[in-house]
Amino acid sequence: MATRVTIERRPSRACEWASRLARFAAVLAIVGGLSHRYGLLETVPFFWVLGIIGVLAVVAVGLAIAGFIDVWEHGDKGGRKALAAGLLACAILVPFGLGGWRVFEYPRLVDVTTDTEDPPSFRSLALLRPPSANTIGAIDANTANLIETSYPDISGRRYAVSPDRVMQAVLAIMAERGWQVVATRGIPQQDSEMTMEARAFSRFMRFPADVAVRLTDEGASTFVDMRSASHYAQHDLGDNADRISRFLTELDAAMEAGTQ
Repeated sequence: MATRVTIERRPSRACEWASRLARFAAVLAIVGGLSHRYGLLETVPFFWVLGIIGVLAVVAVGLAIAGFIDVWEHGDKGGRKALAAGLLACAILVPFGLGGWRVFEYPRLVDVTTDTEDPPSFRSLALLRPPSANTIGAIDANTANLIETSYPDISGRRYAVSPDRVMQAVLAIMAERGWQVVATRGIPQQDSEMTMEARAFSRFMRFPADVAVRLTDEGASTFVDMRSASHYAQHDLGDNADRISRFLTELDAAMEAGTQ
């Protein structure tokens, strides 16, 4: 009578650890992202969390590759775990890759304005910035040239309406976007300039930025300039210019609808 021999395949430790690290990185990304988005985790600690997530995902990819080698060369178990872990880790790394691409695609700026010669000022928000945040300074010649050459379409707007109507539209858009209006300076019909300062946030991760919108009364028209400055990091990944462009596009639509 023949004896059946069963060969027990050992599980690959690399596959096991790849699965554990990938899952832990995913949970950490979800919890950390939601905590930061809803104000439970401050931005600087969140940067550290992002760094840990990135390292864990990279290690998980490496272990998944090592696990595939174990399966191929030694017949170990865990091929499916390695595949799932590798795909999950790569998905986690997609935002990091996108951020890296934007670093090279967009100019190294943290402060963008439609008026580089006389930008709207931050009086109240400059005082309210955390000590760890970027310092709001003047727009120097190099920064001004970088803004103008990189974002030629970012420019002020002129509307043939009174400043009070433009101010109402600006405040309405800020409220709709969930921005926190901190200060308003100037009174329509009394002052030649009115400025609204607000705390804004990026669309997904809600990284904070300061925004100033200045209205200049030209008599028969109102000219609008805007400035957006990030709190943290030394590169805004194009966020400030995108914020200004989207806001002014909405303001154009509001003004056009109001004149029809």
